[in-house]
Amino acid sequence: MRTKGSITLSVILFVASNMFAQDRYAKYPGMAPLEQYLIADRDAEISLAQSAAPKSISDDAEILIFTRQGYETAVKGTNGFVCVVARSWAAGIDDPDFWNPKLRAPICFNAAGARSRVPGIRKRTDLALTGKSRAEIFAALRRSIEKKELPTPEPGAMCYMLSKQGYLSDRDGHWHPHLMFFVPKTDPKTWGAGLPGSPVIGFEDATERLTVFLVPVGRWSDGTLDPVSEH
Repeated sequence: MRTKGSITLSVILFVASNMFAQDRYAKYPGMAPLEQYLIADRDAEISLAQSAAPKSISDDAEILIFTRQGYETAVKGTNGFVCVVARSWAAGIDDPDFWNPKLRAPICFNAAGARSRVPGIRKRTDLALTGKSRAEIFAALRRSIEKKELPTPEPGAMCYMLSKQGYLSDRDGHWHPHLMFFVPKTDPKTWGAGLPGSPVIGFEDATERLTVFLVPVGRWSDGTLDPVSEH
């Protein structure tokens, strides 16, 4: 039989855990007014999307921009790459910045990455624009993946995230220039991710059933050094 003290402790822990969960999302509990996610200057958004990769790549890439109706093609590409500025709902389900209207994440996918990942970005965006909650968005994503309505990562799927102008979260700002690789679920250690001295960071995305690897690099897309990499 549980004692009164143990019951009281359980109640305290339950309440504390719920308060922590509420505090975690208190800053951005839901979607802000749509205007806060839009970039009024179309050319500015195109330029921001192109900053995700070196000019030798992004100058010939397809460029998507975010509008009230979702993403649309602003520039036709010729090299198979697709550059886009992702909004906050591209983040993970537990990310406290999921509805952060300041978030701007310039990404430039190679052809395999675009075929693998852009449909998911469009799906999340369509769900957000129809007023779905965080939980509803991820439930819909899971159903789409189970029905094979969204593609799995193709071999070689990757992207560049080398923009100085991006804003990835309130915690990290634009973080560091890096490459990302997308593969079907696998043990990150098979890539050496997280091992002592390894530059590779790996994590599993349970919702989308894939593993993502990040590799920080030394320079931004404009060729300047990341200050951390100078040491």
